[in-house]
Amino acid sequence: MTEPKHLDAKLHIIDRQIHDRDGDPVAVVDDLEISNIPQGQELDPEADAPVLTNLLTGPVLATRIFGGRPPSSRWHRIPWENVTDVGVTVDLDLPRDEMAAAWVERWMQRHVISRIPGGTHDSQ
Repeated sequence: MTEPKHLDAKLHIIDRQIHDRDGDPVAVVDDLEISNIPQGQELDPEADAPVLTNLLTGPVLATRIFGGRPPSSRWHRIPWENVTDVGVTVDLDLPRDEMAAAWVERWMQRHVISRIPGGTHDSQ
């Protein structure tokens, strides 16, 4: 991102569609990874501000329904440095093929969407 912006994580980032550098959808932002926050301690008002380090995406539907958190090994991390814009979507400077997070979209296209009549081509 070229200029600093004030973003409300819940309003502007969480649950936003992630697009690769070609504008194709890759995943959805499920959570954020933030550094400079001591775990289990009160925040010191004089401490450095927290830093957003990664967008997290992964299999969270079951945990949203039943509670809990998926193991950290199940998260796909997308470095914040690769974010070029935050708007209606979160845009990245990465190609889709370089992201492990894209496997869900590819699987859905191959096994679900392609079986729906008209699901293998663009609408006319």
